[in-house]
Amino acid sequence: MDTLRQVVHDVVGRYAGRVLNGQSFLTESPDGDVLTVVDVTKQAGEHRSGVSVIVRMVGDLVIIERDQNDKLVVDALVQAGVPREQIILAYAGELVPELAS
Repeated sequence: MDTLRQVVHDVVGRYAGRVLNGQSFLTESPDGDVLTVVDVTKQAGEHRSGVSVIVRMVGDLVIIERDQNDKLVVDALVQAGVPREQIILAYAGELVPELAS
């Protein structure tokens, strides 16, 4: 499972960095189970911020709560070797097991 955690962290971390008119930051919970990408930009002269990615890890499951990217996190995770069966797209209505709620 540590390997899964590292793969997920590496993949989600790639969504942070310079963006058009701003910066995106990888943040994580103290236990490392929740990763987010926070975007801070300036658009039309206004300061804006938001969260583009929210990913939770519960056991051997990867639960994607939010993904606002052109290249979806699920595709990047599968490409990195995470089996699709271990990924739940909560934002798309896929059922999240009771133990992961």
